[in-house]
Amino acid sequence: MVSFTKTLVRALSIAIQSAILMSQSTAMTYPPQTPAVKPLINQLLHQTKLSSQFYALRHGQSLANVKKIISSDPQVSTVKHGLSELGKEQARLAGRSFASDYCKRDGPTGSISALRGVAIFSSDFARARETASIFAEELAKSKIPLYNDDIILETRLRERFFGDLNGGPDTRYRDVWNIDLKDADHTEFHVESANSVLHRTTKLVLELDEILERQQSAQSKGSAKTEDSCWKCILVAHGDVLQILQTGFLRHPDASRHRNLEHLETASIRELILHE
Repeated sequence: MVSFTKTLVRALSIAIQSAILMSQSTAMTYPPQTPAVKPLINQLLHQTKLSSQFYALRHGQSLANVKKIISSDPQVSTVKHGLSELGKEQARLAGRSFASDYCKRDGPTGSISALRGVAIFSSDFARARETASIFAEELAKSKIPLYNDDIILETRLRERFFGDLNGGPDTRYRDVWNIDLKDADHTEFHVESANSVLHRTTKLVLELDEILERQQSAQSKGSAKTEDSCWKCILVAHGDVLQILQTGFLRHPDASRHRNLEHLETASIRELILHE
């Protein structure tokens, strides 16, 4: 009887251990675990084409540039640190040059009848806003159509926020850029990460392209679509923002290499071409 009882206890013990092992195995296997999907930072990464032509225009020389300080706080930069006199002249020259090239596209007479027009979207920081206004005035002198008859302010084109470094010497930019190269998600010194800027600006480009495409299609029903019939979209913004946006058009997966690109000088305009 004692022997039978021991055998029964041993059998029950083995059965319980087997059940525990089976439940653990089942818990590890079911439901199947799917790897976490990494969010897409560059919204242009898988974009095959854009309906509009995009251009980056950096603001002209600002009073912050003259003082050699970092100005990235919206509460300050939307009302202070506008253009210097040199910056205003730079913006005028940029507008004249763009208008001249624009009009030449339709022949030696300078007619713009076949051209769609120019859409200007600008950061609301004073230095960018003033640059966009002066640039638009130069286009108006050549009777170039302007989307919505005015510049449009867009907060997603604001300067990258430089956190604790704001208001300090612009030599500190390099401290941030050196870390960007190793980690584009970093927020050292409480700065906005380079990848955050890449995400907000490339998402904006897609949204603007869709808006301009809808209007273009509505106005061009039955007409063949050509390069000159699309909107030319000028994005007026800041050095870091536009350097980072260029990595989007180059289809970089992140913004780590933004400072490896050719530097965009004040009041310089550069076409943004989606890399194939």
